[in-house]
Amino acid sequence: MAIDPSSRALIARLGRDYLGHHRRGILLAILCTLLLAGLTALYPIVIQQGFDRFSSGDTTIAWMIPPVIIAVTCLKALAQFGQAVSVQAVVLRVIEGVQNDLFRALTRADLAAVTADAPARHASRFTVDAAAIREALTKSINGGADVLTVIGLVASMVWLDWQMSLIAAVMYPIAVVPILRLGKRIRRASGGMQERMGETAAQLTESFGAARVVRAYRLEAQEEGRAARTFAELRASLLGIARIRASLDPMLEALGGIAVAAVLAFVGWRVAQGEGTVGEFTGFVAALLIASRPVRALGSLNAALQEGLAGLSRVFAVMDRPRLVVEAPEAQPLPAGQGRIEFADVGFHYAGTAEPALEGLSFTAEPGQTVALVGPSGAGKSTALALVPRLHDASAGAVRIDGADVRAVTLASLRDAIAYVGQDAVIFDDTAFANIACGRPGVTSAEVEEAARAAAAHDFIAGLPQGYATPLGPGGGRLSGGQKQRVALARALLRDPRVLLLDEATSALDAENEAFVSAALARLRQGRTTLVIAHRLATVRDADLIVVMEAGRAVEQGSHARLMAAGGLYARLVRTQFGPAEPQPAA
Repeated sequence: MAIDPSSRALIARLGRDYLGHHRRGILLAILCTLLLAGLTALYPIVIQQGFDRFSSGDTTIAWMIPPVIIAVTCLKALAQFGQAVSVQAVVLRVIEGVQNDLFRALTRADLAAVTADAPARHASRFTVDAAAIREALTKSINGGADVLTVIGLVASMVWLDWQMSLIAAVMYPIAVVPILRLGKRIRRASGGMQERMGETAAQLTESFGAARVVRAYRLEAQEEGRAARTFAELRASLLGIARIRASLDPMLEALGGIAVAAVLAFVGWRVAQGEGTVGEFTGFVAALLIASRPVRALGSLNAALQEGLAGLSRVFAVMDRPRLVVEAPEAQPLPAGQGRIEFADVGFHYAGTAEPALEGLSFTAEPGQTVALVGPSGAGKSTALALVPRLHDASAGAVRIDGADVRAVTLASLRDAIAYVGQDAVIFDDTAFANIACGRPGVTSAEVEEAARAAAAHDFIAGLPQGYATPLGPGGGRLSGGQKQRVALARALLRDPRVLLLDEATSALDAENEAFVSAALARLRQGRTTLVIAHRLATVRDADLIVVMEAGRAVEQGSHARLMAAGGLYARLVRTQFGPAEPQPAA
């Protein structure tokens, strides 16, 4: 089977990085395979001996043949079981390793690279692509067993009658050319099918996630139409592959039938010439028929292999995607300090966009100060916040914490010094304790409870069925929005950061929950440098510094009173929200 250089590289990498770690399991599979192939090849010879002994009248030995057949069959069954289990043990461990490496690559990839695709598309690589790789790997390893079995059966045929073996030898190689051509078509079609699978998963996730909007706006028919088109495209892709794969077995079946017919015709001619024995003929046909299954399996191997290689190519492409946010070779830990943040003439471009997201942004947050970033939507506030923990890297200028450029320090020390609380509190499908403790692994129960009390979360957590050991469900489904936010604040408090990043942390809450969360935020901000984004300007009235942003630039800076007196963009935003009345200080 011809393999192109890219496929060879993929197979070599799979063997080096994954299969090479399971030599013991592979050795066991090889031993079982050799035993299975040898016993299968022995079967036709036992049949030939039985028929010839009976035909010659040697009944003493002939009656021993049935027990021998039973023994061979039982041993073959044991070898088959051992081979199947050992192969799957190796294959599943390899797939587990690939999935772990893929997940590690995605969790450590640049934020921009991960958000470029819908979550369902990423998930499909762990399911659809992994299934294709698993099937290809299983069939490839089993293909080795099939090759050995066919070699053993060919040896049996040659031993029984070398002339009849030539007839069979001529037939099956004819199928190689169409098999290889079909394999190339399947690999091309597999790429489209995997793409359709990813699109289907993404569309379903999006539609079910928007269930409230779909019903409120009566979009059921629209979503059903969208889903129907997606399912039709998926069906067409799957049917295309099914058509190609379905042509393999009938082609090999027909060739097998022609081979048997040719052998029978040749045997008829030889019998007419008075040559050969019934046992030889029976054993040979048995070997030929037994060989049909592994030969068909080898014929379909290329199709499965091409699909698996297509999936492997996509998975390795994700693993090999170069990261833009990387640690400098000489990176040092973040120096000790109180959390002074400086944006020095910072610029930033998102990939593929002409307009800068940030341009010439400069401001300083002194230790312990609260600096608010305000401005219209699209002004670049969230982008500026993302540069502090290096979710993105500045294209120009520098972001410094305690005098150190964030690009020159280790990522671990940088991010350990920062806590982030966003508008949508992230709650993992784990216990309340684990959701808080992940802010600082290795903490005690007392420290978790202390953080929960400071975040006004202890009372409702204690009231859960199992207290802190209660699973909170996917996305924190057991909690209200305000409760989720307080759990997120407890996580940030436990982290004890020198820098706190708040992105609309109270904007989605009702008045009562906002009061709870605002009080917890006030405790969290004490002694820490805080950058806060807020569209509700009443929440930033008492900030030490307000940076007003527009089109990626800082157009105004100062206190609330000073900016109101200046009558610029900030004053207009305040009047737009509150009219002529002054906003009251946040609780």
